[in-house]
Amino acid sequence: MAASSSPTDTPMANTTSTSTETDTTTTTLPKPPIHPPPTKAQKFHELASSTLKTPSFSYAHLELFSSSSSSSNSSNTTTGIEELDALQVKSYCTAALKQFLGVAGLSIPLDILKTQGRSCWVRVPREDLGAFAAAVTAWQGVSLDDEGGGGGPQMATLRIRGCSDWLGTLQ
Repeated sequence: MAASSSPTDTPMANTTSTSTETDTTTTTLPKPPIHPPPTKAQKFHELASSTLKTPSFSYAHLELFSSSSSSSNSSNTTTGIEELDALQVKSYCTAALKQFLGVAGLSIPLDILKTQGRSCWVRVPREDLGAFAAAVTAWQGVSLDDEGGGGGPQMATLRIRGCSDWLGTLQ
């Protein structure tokens, strides 16, 4: 085949033919894309998205603290109550809320999530966490009967080890 300058023989589809009158060649470039090429973050398809909103509950990690009024024992002893159970936690928290806030404190819902040894984890509504923490902090505790140990009366109270809107952040 002989090389000719006809429009059908040009290798590029967007190139126009040579004009015979002035011997100039006009080349038309392809139009740029309407949308810019995808960036690195746009190369995947998002299957689902969600926004974390303010949680409706908050969590508190409480620890039982017992002390003896006798000078022979240390201030933080492990005698008396060795392990907490859910009934004791509910009783202590209810007493603290009633003493600090009265009947309004009794209306705060309290969920005991776990008790382990002298520690427990509770869930309260987020808007009541401040009142709950203040009540437990201000509560002086209960007096435990000395069962023949000779160490004198002991006091048991709860201490707040941590509070958070997310349970995973508490130890």
